Amino acid sequence: MADHDQSHHDHDGYIFIDKKRYPIEQDAMTGSELKSLAGIPQDYELWLEVHGGEDDKIENTQSVELKSGMKFFSVPPVINPGSGR
Repeated sequence: MADHDQSHHDHDGYIFIDKKRYPIEQDAMTGSELKSLAGIPQDYELWLEVHGGEDDKIENTQSVELKSGMKFFSVPPVINPGSGR
Protein backbone atom coordinates (compact mmCIF):
# COMPACT_ATOMS: atom_id res chain seq x y z
CA MET A 1 0.00 0.00 0.00
CA ALA A 2 1.50 3.33 -1.04
CA ASP A 3 1.96 6.12 1.47
CA HIS A 4 0.42 9.17 -0.19
CA ASP A 5 1.04 11.47 2.77
CA GLN A 6 4.82 11.74 2.28
CA SER A 7 4.53 14.29 -0.53
CA HIS A 8 3.33 17.14 1.69
CA HIS A 9 5.01 16.37 5.02
CA ASP A 10 8.03 18.37 6.16
CA HIS A 11 9.52 15.84 8.56
CA ASP A 12 13.10 16.61 7.52
CA GLY A 13 13.39 19.86 9.43
CA TYR A 14 13.76 21.00 13.00
CA ILE A 15 12.05 23.37 15.38
CA PHE A 16 13.70 25.06 18.34
CA ILE A 17 12.21 25.37 21.82
CA ASP A 18 14.22 27.36 24.36
CA LYS A 19 17.25 27.10 22.02
CA LYS A 20 17.13 23.29 21.91
CA ARG A 21 16.60 21.56 18.55
CA TYR A 22 13.79 19.04 18.06
CA PRO A 23 13.09 17.11 14.83
CA ILE A 24 9.72 17.66 13.21
CA GLU A 25 7.88 14.35 13.50
CA GLN A 26 4.33 15.48 12.70
CA ASP A 27 2.65 18.26 10.75
CA ALA A 28 1.14 20.08 13.71
CA MET A 29 1.25 20.07 17.50
CA THR A 30 -0.68 21.88 20.20
CA GLY A 31 0.96 24.24 22.64
CA SER A 32 0.55 21.58 25.32
CA GLU A 33 2.26 18.95 23.14
CA LEU A 34 5.15 21.31 22.37
CA LYS A 35 5.62 21.99 26.09
CA SER A 36 5.60 18.25 26.84
CA LEU A 37 8.16 17.63 24.08
CA ALA A 38 10.54 20.15 25.64
CA GLY A 39 9.80 19.30 29.28
CA ILE A 40 8.23 22.70 29.94
CA PRO A 41 5.66 22.96 32.76
CA GLN A 42 2.12 23.32 31.41
CA ASP A 43 1.50 26.56 33.33
CA TYR A 44 4.37 28.33 31.53
CA GLU A 45 3.59 30.54 28.54
CA LEU A 46 4.86 29.42 25.14
CA TRP A 47 5.67 31.96 22.45
CA LEU A 48 6.56 31.68 18.76
CA GLU A 49 9.27 34.10 17.63
CA VAL A 50 8.09 36.28 14.75
CA HIS A 51 10.82 38.15 12.91
CA GLY A 52 9.88 41.72 12.07
CA GLY A 53 6.72 41.64 14.17
CA GLU A 54 5.28 40.81 17.54
CA ASP A 55 5.83 37.28 18.87
CA ASP A 56 2.74 35.05 19.01
CA LYS A 57 1.58 33.51 22.28
CA ILE A 58 0.66 29.85 21.78
CA GLU A 59 -2.19 28.60 23.94
CA ASN A 60 -2.12 25.02 25.27
CA THR A 61 -5.07 24.01 23.07
CA GLN A 62 -3.88 25.92 19.99
CA SER A 63 -2.64 23.81 17.09
CA VAL A 64 0.51 25.03 15.35
CA GLU A 65 1.46 23.93 11.83
CA LEU A 66 5.15 23.15 12.19
CA LYS A 67 7.68 24.47 9.68
CA SER A 68 11.42 23.93 9.77
CA GLY A 69 13.28 26.70 11.58
CA MET A 70 10.42 27.80 13.84
CA LYS A 71 11.67 29.09 17.20
CA PHE A 72 9.62 28.90 20.37
CA PHE A 73 10.47 30.11 23.85
CA SER A 74 8.87 29.61 27.24
CA VAL A 75 8.18 32.17 29.95
CA PRO A 76 7.42 31.34 33.58
CA PRO A 77 3.92 32.37 34.68
CA VAL A 78 3.61 35.65 36.55
CA ILE A 79 2.01 34.87 39.88
CA ASN A 80 0.58 37.91 41.64
CA PRO A 81 3.43 40.35 41.03
CA GLY A 82 4.15 42.42 44.11
CA SER A 83 4.37 46.17 44.30
CA GLY A 84 7.45 46.21 46.53
CA ARG A 85 7.93 45.77 50.26
